[in-house]
Amino acid sequence: MVELLGHQDQLLKIIEDKFNSTILVRGNEITIKGNAGEIEAVATVFRELLNVLSNGQHLTPQKVEHSVELVLGDDQISPSSIYSDIIITHRRKAIGPKTAGQKEYIDAIRKSTVTFSIGPAGTGKTYLAMAMAVRALKDKTIGRIILTRPAVEAGERLGYLPGDLYQKVDPYLRPLYDALYDMMDAEQFQHLMERGTIEVAPLAYMRGRTLNDSFIILDEAQNTSPEQMKMFLTRLGFGSKVVVTGDATQIDLPQGQHSGLLVIEKILTGIDGISFVHLTARDVVRHKLVQRIVEAYKQHDDERGSKK
Repeated sequence: MVELLGHQDQLLKIIEDKFNSTILVRGNEITIKGNAGEIEAVATVFRELLNVLSNGQHLTPQKVEHSVELVLGDDQISPSSIYSDIIITHRRKAIGPKTAGQKEYIDAIRKSTVTFSIGPAGTGKTYLAMAMAVRALKDKTIGRIILTRPAVEAGERLGYLPGDLYQKVDPYLRPLYDALYDMMDAEQFQHLMERGTIEVAPLAYMRGRTLNDSFIILDEAQNTSPEQMKMFLTRLGFGSKVVVTGDATQIDLPQGQHSGLLVIEKILTGIDGISFVHLTARDVVRHKLVQRIVEAYKQHDDERGSKK
């Protein structure tokens, strides 16, 4: 009951704030009083949270809030099925989906050869793709991980920057390194990099290659041109998986240049083995304020669009 209700009933208070029903706790028994429909919803929340605990997961205020939202929402998925889907565990930290959209994303990667994930910042697009890549490497279903992103700020012209290739592109690829450090020890990561099992490179260095037996992630794909997107997708070789992530609201391309991400869904929709997953502000798993910022920007953009 302490795990379920939280220290000083912290988690119970979150549930009480979301419903009008009265929740009474005596010993190991919970009594819910209110209208019949809401009573069933509250009971479902508690059942789902107990299932999460029985699967060895700990409850957090964020998990409880998401669970209530899922029970009250239109998503045809249970909170416990989301939280029990653990991709990898590193240093006792379980990494897996936290929202219905993220669960759909992970399932799409599992079933499809090429998966596109499109959504705002904070929705876990890159992080979860990384986790799936590390899982596949550990399971030996692929032989290497290839991470790439367009170095738009450098115009893909890196020659004028000091240092070797990795020193030149390090600022643009640093977010990919940070995610990997969260999933494996630094010594292991360095060893895999030296062996070429993990490769991190700017998109321009993918040209002319065929990538077999690999898990390939293209990050920040909104900053690719249509030609670059085609070039990247045609690198796909046998035994490989591709995940393309991007945020259509954060395009940094020069004015007048089209984004390859914005047109790709029209071109590839309906092809077997290719999935498109759209994440939204509901899937933001950073600070709650990030979700509100994303929603505010979307509302602003919608209002501007309606005035044109």
